[in-house]
Amino acid sequence: MIEVAALTKRYGDFTAVRDLSFTVQAGEVLGLVGPNGAGKTSTLRCLSGIIAASTGQVRIAGHDVTADPVAAKRQLAFFPDEPRLFDYLTVRQHLAFVARIYGIDDHQRIAEPLLVELEIADKADQLPGELSRGMKQKLAIACGLLHGPRVMFFDEPLTGLDPLGIRRMKDSILRRARDGAAIVLSSHLLHLLEEVCSHVLILKQGEKIAHGSIPDISSQFALGETNVSLEEIFLRATGGTEN
Repeated sequence: MIEVAALTKRYGDFTAVRDLSFTVQAGEVLGLVGPNGAGKTSTLRCLSGIIAASTGQVRIAGHDVTADPVAAKRQLAFFPDEPRLFDYLTVRQHLAFVARIYGIDDHQRIAEPLLVELEIADKADQLPGELSRGMKQKLAIACGLLHGPRVMFFDEPLTGLDPLGIRRMKDSILRRARDGAAIVLSSHLLHLLEEVCSHVLILKQGEKIAHGSIPDISSQFALGETNVSLEEIFLRATGGTEN
């Protein structure tokens, strides 16, 4: 579903991501972790086609992000850590606008259950300026889910959510993975990744230093110990660097 081959991203003389290759299959949730500046956000932006890779190839549901960007982007949703909304569109108008972009007929049939699921149905006629930080995040997520993406990229998706909102967002991510979506989730909250991810990719200075299922990664860095947390695995893999 997500195929990344020899991805490199440079900003002038600085290489943010170097020769990165991995895949994410339908139903998998990949946790993307690394110290600050490891290249996580650059990776997600390259995967979603927001910025162009310097070299390498990214395919989304069989479509090359560079050669066939429209077809690739129809299959994906990218959720940044900071929601970007229109100041003068209400919650309901945001969803109607996104539906027009994707050519979705009778979008209310899809939009209303999303509003209920994300607990913003009672805010449907409010403007972003009237919403809390967490409610803005939920609106951005509702807009991204409206077209039924098969691939999802989350960059710190729980920012601003209260404990109940965090729990429900975890459930929403897992439910979509069970329905066959391929998901990449970047977060500093390692306990979140441990609860929802099937696989982990650890970056350091733009390079892959560990990748695999959580049991495989655990066995690689557990050093014979049992019940080693993902946080401890991360610290060992990165040489004790804090996330």
